[in-house]
Amino acid sequence: MPASTPRPAPRTSGRGTGLALALVSAATFGTSGAFGSALIEAGWTPGAAVTARITLAALVLTPVALVQLRGRWGLLARARGMVIAYGLVAIAGCQLAYFSALEHVSVGVALLLEYLGSILVVGWLWLRHGQRPRRLTVAGAAAAVAGLVLVLDLTGAQRVTLPGLLWGLGAAVGLAMYFLLSSRDEAPLPPLVLAWGGMCVGALALVLLAVGGLLPVRAPLVDVVLFGAQVSWLVPVLCLSLVAAVIAYAAGIGAARRLGAKVASFVGLTEVLFAVLFAWVLLGQAPAAVQFAGGALIVAGVALVRIDELRAPVAVPTAAPAAAPDLPLPAARETA
Repeated sequence: MPASTPRPAPRTSGRGTGLALALVSAATFGTSGAFGSALIEAGWTPGAAVTARITLAALVLTPVALVQLRGRWGLLARARGMVIAYGLVAIAGCQLAYFSALEHVSVGVALLLEYLGSILVVGWLWLRHGQRPRRLTVAGAAAAVAGLVLVLDLTGAQRVTLPGLLWGLGAAVGLAMYFLLSSRDEAPLPPLVLAWGGMCVGALALVLLAVGGLLPVRAPLVDVVLFGAQVSWLVPVLCLSLVAAVIAYAAGIGAARRLGAKVASFVGLTEVLFAVLFAWVLLGQAPAAVQFAGGALIVAGVALVRIDELRAPVAVPTAAPAAAPDLPLPAARETA
């Protein structure tokens, strides 16, 4: 029988591009806090802001997704389960859980709980795929969580309740699902198509919840405060949809497919740093010195996880053994 074709070694190219995409995704996701806060302070409910963000982003992505799917609709059909899970859990579920947590706990606690999703990714890869975390990953995770505590300034009085903790952990599950599903490329949907499909599913779910009265929706069309000035409500809505949704999700999917779920999730922690920066620039909320120290710890933690990933042994396919040369058989010994 002919030797079977060996499986190729894991792809290692594109890691630099993946890191750049992950930082772009974190930066653009980081703008959502400033733009969302501007809308909520103007009287919008969290449900209204999330629904507007996802629905408009889905509409913007529709023509691009249709062009990329032309003649390849089978890809979407084969990945329908992943698209539905992505839309319901990673997009709509994660955002709703986070905003629901904000009704019961302080912002810093809600963010800390949500970003425990990176730890959940490590645990899932260990339990499901046998990828036991090595020492550098454990050290990086500890440094990153300590950095989060400092950046989020959790040293003061914090508001914590059991419902808030449960909603925050739900947001962590949604965030972990986002990275795990984004990193899958067995049925390689283009990143924009996966983002579009998930947003369509998420937007439909949110609209149904709003129509059924389960999701409070209030969106007064009044001016909001950004950059210290009054601007139209359209400005934060468009920025939430185009920057913090279209670009953020597409870049995040591309990054996760190049870096893997674990590294991408830890690089995603830098979103907190970008959120603090944008709150400083857009809302005038200057960070404290302890937050800069926390930022350094987060960067150090991400670097440790990244170094650990680069040091991981790469399975090299074993070549099929060379066929033995044809040798003449020894002559049969005559018997008496």
